Parts: sequence; C-alpha cells; structure tokens
Amino acid sequence: MPPRSTQADSPAGPLALLADAARGKIARRILPYVFFLYILSYIDRANVAFANRPMSADLGFSEAVFGFGAGIFFVGYFLLQIPGALLVERWSARRLIAGILVAWGLLTMLIGFVRTPGHFYASRFLLGAAEAGFFPGVLVYLTHWFASGDRARATARFAVAAPVALTIGAPLSTAILKLHWLGLPGWRWVFILQGVPAMLFGVITLFYLTDRPRDAKWLSPAESGWIEGELLREQESKRSTAYGRWWQAFGSRDVLLLTGASFCANAGGYGFILWLPNTLNRGLGLPLMLSTALSALPFVAAIAASLIVGRSSDRRRERKWHACGSFLAAGLFLALGSMPGQPVALSVVWICLTGAAVYSWIPPFWVLPSLILGESAAAASIGLINSVGNLGGFAGPWIAGYLLSRGGSYGAVLLVLSAVYCTSAVFTILLRTPRERAAIPSPASRAPA
Repeated sequence: MPPRSTQADSPAGPLALLADAARGKIARRILPYVFFLYILSYIDRANVAFANRPMSADLGFSEAVFGFGAGIFFVGYFLLQIPGALLVERWSARRLIAGILVAWGLLTMLIGFVRTPGHFYASRFLLGAAEAGFFPGVLVYLTHWFASGDRARATARFAVAAPVALTIGAPLSTAILKLHWLGLPGWRWVFILQGVPAMLFGVITLFYLTDRPRDAKWLSPAESGWIEGELLREQESKRSTAYGRWWQAFGSRDVLLLTGASFCANAGGYGFILWLPNTLNRGLGLPLMLSTALSALPFVAAIAASLIVGRSSDRRRERKWHACGSFLAAGLFLALGSMPGQPVALSVVWICLTGAAVYSWIPPFWVLPSLILGESAAAASIGLINSVGNLGGFAGPWIAGYLLSRGGSYGAVLLVLSAVYCTSAVFTILLRTPRERAAIPSPASRAPA
C-alpha cells in the first residue's frame, strides 16, 4: 500500500493526498488481478515438471524427449512476443490478454491427451505461442499505470506470482496425480483441470481490466489526470533518446546486452525449475512424492526475495546492480549445491537459496528497458528481450536433459547452470543506464511502501 502523505510532508499536501489516493486505487485494482492471471500462466507452463515422472513412464519418454518437449514451449513463445507487446501499447491490453487466456487454457487441456513425442512437442509449442504475448504485454501495461519510481515494486508484485504459482503448483499437482477418473491417469488430469481457470478468466478480463487511466471510471478525473501527467513527463524526458522507428532500437548496444542477460537467466532458471523435482528425487535420493512436495520450498524463498529486491530497487532508484547481484547469487548457490558428499539438508538449503535468487532479478531488470527507451521502442524491445531471452527456457531444460541422458551427474548440470547465471551478470555489468530523477516534483510520486 502507498504511504499516506500529509500536509506536513510538503507545501503541496493536497496534491500529495490526491496522488496517494490514485496510486492506492491503481495498485489495488490492477496488481492483484494480473498477479492472479500470472499464477494461472505459470502453473500451466510449469505443470509439466510435476507430471514428468508418471507421464514419461506411461508414454515411454526418455529424459531427452521430455527435456526437448518441456523446452520447445519457448520456441513457440518466441514468435509472438513483439506483436503482443506492441498490441498492448497501440491497441488494447484487456482484449489481447483475454484472448491469450482462452487460447492457453484450451492448449493446456490438450496436453492431457498426448500419446506420442510428436503430440507432446506440438502441444507444448502451441502453448508457448498462445502464452507469448502475456508477460511482455503486462509489463508494457504496467508502464501505462505506474510511474518509474513505483515500477520495480509493481513489477515485483506481478512477477512474484511465478514462485507463488510453483509453490501452489507442487502440492496441487501432487494431489491431482493421485486421481484416476474416467480411466485416465492422474498426470493427464493435471493438464485438463489446470487449463479450465484460464478460459474462465479470459472472459472476466474483458470486463475487469481498463486499458488506460483516462478510461478508468473507478478513478476520479483528478486522479486519472495526475497519473497521466506523471507518465507524460517521463516520456518527455526521454524524447532526446527516442528512435525514429521502434525497430531501430533492436540494434542498440544496451538492448542487445539486456537480451543476452535475459537469455542466460532463463536458461539457468528453467533448467533449474523444470529439473528440480528430478534433482531432489534422483540427485538426492528422495522419494518421488517427498521430492515433489519439497519442490515448493525454493519458491517460498523466491517470494520474499522478489519483494525485498523490488522494494530496495525502488527506494534507491537503482536497477542494474540489484539485477546483477541476483544473477551472481544464483550462480554462487548453484555452484555450492553442486558439491558432492553434502548432507541432504544442506543441499536443500542451497536449492532454496537458489530459488530465491533465480526470481529476485526480475523486478529491477524489467524496469531497465522503459528507462532507456520511450513508448513503442520500449514496448517492442521488451518483446524482443523477453522473446529471445525465453529461448533460454528452451536451451536450459534441453541442455540439462542432454547432459543427464549422456551420463552426466546432477552436480555437473548445476555447475553449467551456475556458469550461465554468471554470464548474465557480465552482460548486466556492461549496461549503460541513465540516472533516474532523484525525486519527482511532488512528494506524491515517492515509491509506495
């Protein structure tokens, strides 16, 4: 919740109160809803990790087949990122997000009926294409409602849905795996049941979300005018660095560095996430159900870490070194977790700390494109960075599966993922980022607590 300013805060007390009211209404209206939608998105993309063992046993999939099928999601995901981000900027967020929800819900259910590796590859590819516009679209959508000083925390409150989803998804999927309805094994019901909510909320989204502050009947004219004015001033401050055409930004040094950092972070992150149950089960010798349940612990740590880093980034108005620190922490903890001969409890500690680090880079990192670029260039670049970056989500699981299928140890896989995260840190260090304004003219623009 934003802090309540008073007349004593500044001579502009009435403006501070107006801005606090507007920021509070916007945060309460938008963030819980997109947070919930991202939970649905992440459950539907990551549930394959929890269905891995029974699904592979039932269909005769090798680790290489599963790793390729899990990762090919991100090839489909690559295709529609930039169009999705631009449609939110130039058309309608609520219509785009509603359509995405319905499509990905149907395709998640479809995975519950696969029979062959080809079916698995095709359905995961199409699911990735269906979800492609959601994450970059919401990031662009948040720039329509939150000034830069509030944006890392707003992004954190949205992106923290990913570890929440995995925290929920582990026990939820474990429970569903025990079902055997209508002659179908539990792993099929994991996909069928978890695809239904996305379709329902696709319809609700059309009526609930508002595209821009000027369209918001739930804000007073003064409140919508205040946030529109703040965002306009930000855009005016970036006019000197604006590109004539949005695609010209793609060749800029900083956009390419952000893309490389995102690719490596996603390779490391999804390699860690999608093989986590197997790492606990086979690498540490834990029973299947226990390893699936323990898979939730790293994501509990990730929730706290994401919120703390987002808060710190906004308070200090610093993005680059917050993201870099998280990348280095992930690399360190993965390397420590790879050491052989450790007690199981200590290995679980390293895995939990890794889970915290692999999500805490997101809030400060995704503020960077909107600081460097303006409007359409920023929207398109967010799409590019996320689309190419998420190809790392294909590379990470596939590399992990390949190494394991060739006789590599789980410790060796963790070391490779550690090196990948350190590469993300190097790319981030090389960024040239503008200094944010030390203060926005009115006290109302201070970041929410």
